[in-house]
This record gives sequence, C-alpha cells and structure tokens, in this order.
Amino acid sequence: MKRNDLAMAKDGTLWASDPNWGNGTGQIWRISREGKVVRAAEGMGTTNGIELSRDGKYLYVNESVQRKVWRFRVDRDGTLSRKTLLLEFPDFSMDGMRMDRKGNLLISRHGKGTVAMVSPTGKVIREIDTLGKKPSNVAISADGKTVYVTEMEKGRLVRFRVE
Repeated sequence: MKRNDLAMAKDGTLWASDPNWGNGTGQIWRISREGKVVRAAEGMGTTNGIELSRDGKYLYVNESVQRKVWRFRVDRDGTLSRKTLLLEFPDFSMDGMRMDRKGNLLISRHGKGTVAMVSPTGKVIREIDTLGKKPSNVAISADGKTVYVTEMEKGRLVRFRVE
C-alpha cells in the first residue's frame, strides 16, 4: 500500500487513496483507530484526492488520470456502497480535495492551475486561479473561510478566502 491522500472521520478512522500511477489504477483503504487496515474499494482508476462529507455519510474520491470524482455511501459498519459518479472533467487532472462548510468540494485541477468549487450535486460553481499550473494539496482553516493550496510549478503556498 502506497498511501497518497488521507481523510479523517470524526471517530478517528482514516481513509487513504492508493494510486498505482504506472498502471492507471487505484484503491481505497480504511484504517481504524486501532490500526486495522481494510481494503475498502479496488478496481478503480488512479485514486488521489479523498474527502468525507461533514456528516461522515459519504466518501468522495477523485481519479486523477481518468478525471472522475466518485461518491460512496459509508455504511454503519464502515463498508462503502452506492458508488456514484459525481462529476467528470473533460480535461486536466486532479489532485487534492477538501470540503467547505457548505458541503462544496474544493478540487485542485493539476495542469489547469485552478481549484474547482463543486456543489454536492456535482455542478462546478466556480474555479479559482492558483497563480501557477500545478496545484496539488488543499487544506481549509478551522474557521472554514481560508483555503490553502500547495502549488508545485512555482513552489509556493497559495491562500484565498471563501464565503
């Protein structure tokens, strides 16, 4: 397992994306607070960005190479079900992903140089310029109003505010 991105549930469970860049495939792992590791999904495209909904009922995972964002239902026993395609971009790959207080996903568009704000229904609300073509990881401040993005082309941290 080569973990890439992580999302943490309120109970301390970790969800990890595990891309195989050479084969264009990937999987998802669930890691309990006690350290038990379970493969939660396999047979996917190049898994990368991963995030939980604020209520913990849904897990979102993007496939960088395939440019798809998937939503899974997180069942009470921690298994994933109801895999649904939320969004497919026509171009550019994706990397990190986080959710704002309104339930919108903020997805870095690697190669395009933006962070896409995507509604819970999969609609692109807007794209924010990251002042460089290679945004990677995304983080949101504790108050939910400041977004931080690592940008690889120019080697810097970009910051912007959201409503």
